[in-house]
Amino acid sequence: MTAVEKPDPADRRQSALRADPAAMQARLRRPHALMDAAGAWEWDVAAGRLTADARFAGLCGLDPVAAAGGLPTETFFTAIDPQDLMRVRLAIAGALNGVEVFSRDYRLTRDDGTQLWVAARARTYFDEAGNAVRIAGVLSDVTDQKRVQEQLRIAQSAGGIGTFEYSTGFGTADVTEQFCILLGLQPAEVLPVRTINSVVHPDDPPLLGHPGDQTPGPTARELRIRRADTGEERWLARRGENRQEGGAGGVRFIGVIYDVTEAKIAEQQLLELSEALAQRVEVKTQERDRVWNLTHDLFAIFAPDGLYQAVNPAWKTLLGYAEREVIGGQFDTFVVREDLAGIASQLRALATGASAPDFDCRMKTKDGAFKWINWTVIFNDGFYYATGRDITVRRQLEEQLRQSQKMEAIGQLTGGLAHDFNNMLTGVIGGIDIVKRRISQGRIDDLGRFMDTAMSSAQRAAALTQRLLAFARRQSLDSHAVMVNELLGSIEELLRRTLGEQVRLKTAFDAGAWPVLADANQLESAILNLAINSRDAMENGGMLTITTRNVTVATQTANTVGEVVPGDYVEIGIEDTGTGMPPEVLAKAFDPFYTTKPIGQGTGLGLSMVYGFVQQSKGHVSIDSRVGAGTRISIYLPRTTDQTEDEPIVQEQARGAGEAVLVVEDDPEVRVLVIEVLRELGYSTIEADSASNALHLLQSVDTLDLMVSDVGLPGMNGRQLAEIVRESHPDLPILFMTGYAPDAKVRGEFLAPGMQMIEKPFLVDALAARIREMLTR
Repeated sequence: MTAVEKPDPADRRQSALRADPAAMQARLRRPHALMDAAGAWEWDVAAGRLTADARFAGLCGLDPVAAAGGLPTETFFTAIDPQDLMRVRLAIAGALNGVEVFSRDYRLTRDDGTQLWVAARARTYFDEAGNAVRIAGVLSDVTDQKRVQEQLRIAQSAGGIGTFEYSTGFGTADVTEQFCILLGLQPAEVLPVRTINSVVHPDDPPLLGHPGDQTPGPTARELRIRRADTGEERWLARRGENRQEGGAGGVRFIGVIYDVTEAKIAEQQLLELSEALAQRVEVKTQERDRVWNLTHDLFAIFAPDGLYQAVNPAWKTLLGYAEREVIGGQFDTFVVREDLAGIASQLRALATGASAPDFDCRMKTKDGAFKWINWTVIFNDGFYYATGRDITVRRQLEEQLRQSQKMEAIGQLTGGLAHDFNNMLTGVIGGIDIVKRRISQGRIDDLGRFMDTAMSSAQRAAALTQRLLAFARRQSLDSHAVMVNELLGSIEELLRRTLGEQVRLKTAFDAGAWPVLADANQLESAILNLAINSRDAMENGGMLTITTRNVTVATQTANTVGEVVPGDYVEIGIEDTGTGMPPEVLAKAFDPFYTTKPIGQGTGLGLSMVYGFVQQSKGHVSIDSRVGAGTRISIYLPRTTDQTEDEPIVQEQARGAGEAVLVVEDDPEVRVLVIEVLRELGYSTIEADSASNALHLLQSVDTLDLMVSDVGLPGMNGRQLAEIVRESHPDLPILFMTGYAPDAKVRGEFLAPGMQMIEKPFLVDALAARIREMLTR
């Protein structure tokens, strides 16, 4: 394209339009829902007049009618931020003195003080003498893009950004792995400057060592490279800052590079579009169709009934659907079913004629996969116009970040668990070792003290394991209907003793509180944990308030931890007047092994255990805390229509009378222990280490009074074994032992009539009492 162009019919038509401002205004205001983000403008250099459409006027804070009729050219600079004004004036001066393409991003400041970024793209037209006669172009709001660029700068490696550091006078530069990858070089920490510059396009300045890099301050450049590994030509952006190395020393350049090939292609397309718009205003719609066809974003037009009327070719390239396969279908036909609930509010808004900007959902591809799409839908002239951008990569990066955070939490959990268990095992192993030494020495007069130490440490380890299972929502819950008010009343005196004299306890129970479905023992433990946390937060005393009330929950709130299922709940509130928590502590309050207490004064599993128990009980938790204003934690447990049950009467333990008991346990130590207890109590025992061996033994057994079985057996588990045994012994009582059984998390769903469960580790007396009770029944 030459710098001098002869007048053509299109120029004559544009001159006619300039002579008729009303015609120009009507032409510039042609509505087009998919392209109304760009405002068109034209600068008549000879007349010193600026003509623009309503979109340009809106961005610059001008009167749209006056702008369409023509304004002094100085109006172009009125709203430009002072920091950018000189840069824009210089660019305009270049356009008036031979530079054909004008392209600048700058800030506009409106009368109300708000600021936005815009991109001005234009072309200069010259007469036969080479004088600039007019400049025509478009102005677009790029505020969101600028914000995204700033976020991407922080995200560096996750966004494919390579960093480097180079000091003038040196032959090498420090680089990152991503820097090497972008150039197609083998990853290294240091590279020769000669090697780096060797991949730069011959027509472009070097990446490092350019004379312009000698001046301290920020610097930015875009250049082409030919990748060292594939030879592919790519565009890179180089951004950084030159810093003076003290006194008269050299300059140290710290910067980043990243691939902007797609952006350059898009920029080129935009320049081509701007040129076409300036050359032929009367075919503006036709040029917009080019964008419709070439863009990688999804464009669609819907009728008022929600049916697709038109889609662009990107549907084929991105999702695999031909135009005929989409037109006539509904929007939700192509949305992944699981995402429909999440965008229900946007769909309802569209049904009323409102717009729905910026919502994400997964769109099904023709090959059965999906793409994450960010949608913006507007309603205009009786039709819906939608644009959808592929954000799958961004979503993948976010998922990688979440997985990284999960791995960090698992590492923290493992470390804390190992620390606490080592302490407890030291008490167990040390106590038993001392007892063995004393027995070998014949000194048995003081063995009880060391056995008590070992037993205490073992019980602490068992309690920690129970908390871990609660946190993981894998403990075995004995859930049934519980009257919350009665349970809280029964432990009120225990709470007062636990809180001490400095903390006052206040209760306010709703007399009509519904029954809830929960494990009463675990609920008591959760409330005690919360009360102890509140007491520790009130070092100088204070007030602890416990309340109950019936609530109907519809949606999740900002303070809710965990997922919420709409329904009826009973809320148990525990509120203190303690020190409260700052936001950074509040965000981690339910994390495992996270605690603000000194070492030795807490494991950090209290709140995580409460959260796990409530989640496993199909409830949820909310927390509200401010520094100096105390903390309120609310437990929401689901309402139940089941009837409450009376506590069973514990019968006095008695010896057996030779009843036959089958013991199935794969752990030899546990099996020996149970067999020994049963024999001491007078029972006849049959032992097996697996379900298959147990079935084999039963073929030669005539009488069987009870089966005691582990749940987690190798091969066939204990519950499956029970089903087979009951085919030949339909009324046989069965006692399950479990340390961890995912299938037995809710006992009411796991146990059949005549079956009971005891959790490992258990005391010998507790096992004997449970067996006697089952045989008596």
